[in-house]
Amino acid sequence: MSSDILSISGTGLSAEIHPLGAELWALRDADGRDLLWNGNAAFWTGRAPILFPIVGTVAGDTYRVGGASYALPRHGFARRRPFSLVTTQADGVTLRLTSDDATRAVYPFDFVLDLSFKIDGARLDVAANLTNTGDGPLPASFGYHPAFRWPLPYGAARADHAITFDVDEMAPIFRPDREGLLVSAERPSQLGARVLQLDDAAFTDGALVFTSLAGASLSFGAGNGPKLKISYPDTPHLGLWSVPGAPFVCVEPWQGYADPAGFTGEIWDKPGIVRLAPGARRRWRMGVELVGSEDAGDS
Repeated sequence: MSSDILSISGTGLSAEIHPLGAELWALRDADGRDLLWNGNAAFWTGRAPILFPIVGTVAGDTYRVGGASYALPRHGFARRRPFSLVTTQADGVTLRLTSDDATRAVYPFDFVLDLSFKIDGARLDVAANLTNTGDGPLPASFGYHPAFRWPLPYGAARADHAITFDVDEMAPIFRPDREGLLVSAERPSQLGARVLQLDDAAFTDGALVFTSLAGASLSFGAGNGPKLKISYPDTPHLGLWSVPGAPFVCVEPWQGYADPAGFTGEIWDKPGIVRLAPGARRRWRMGVELVGSEDAGDS
């Protein structure tokens, strides 16, 4: 497996990307400290899966289009599919997933999905470019699902970490029910207008789902120490998730989200679905920047 992993680096970060699912496999600072979760099965085997062509769960793991029904697992199939290598350089790489008979059996549309990773200094930029290569319209959602170390490796306690949004996020928050479908939720007591003070209680009932974002970035870290600034200029939705007691927190920029409880429409009517005309292209970007790293002490 390790021989398949692609490595890129810059002056402030290095990264590894696995062709299976075009998954970010490791992210390290200039001193080699891990910023990304390692997939320990004791908590969760994922690291940073790509979510496509749906985000979250469709009711009964089945969606409808054109009078037919198709089965799709939670978060779609891209994370389980091998991507081919398009380009590679010391500081960047692009991988591609193309529709084939296996994808058409569960998602009857033609597409090309490119994932590009590039490091510039202490910033990793990821871009997903989806192209409709078919003759008809294409319905799609897309999401990032990176899990970051909690605590970050700079000496602060886990309880001192927080997520701070760039603007007040006051829209209603949703939670998944037992079937993974979204229901409205009380605003967590740990979440003010801008700051979520992280603790296990925030995730006892599962993910926090923001279906209407006001801003386009947030920071994750503790006190005045180094933090990760995560930007998501193209995604209008966001999930925050962890497992109580786990040493990671997922910050998930999304285009789309799980079916609301009671949804029975076709995929075209599913909240968050985009409709791409033949030949059209859609891009979703995510940036992860290590800020304040000059203050990092020995971990």
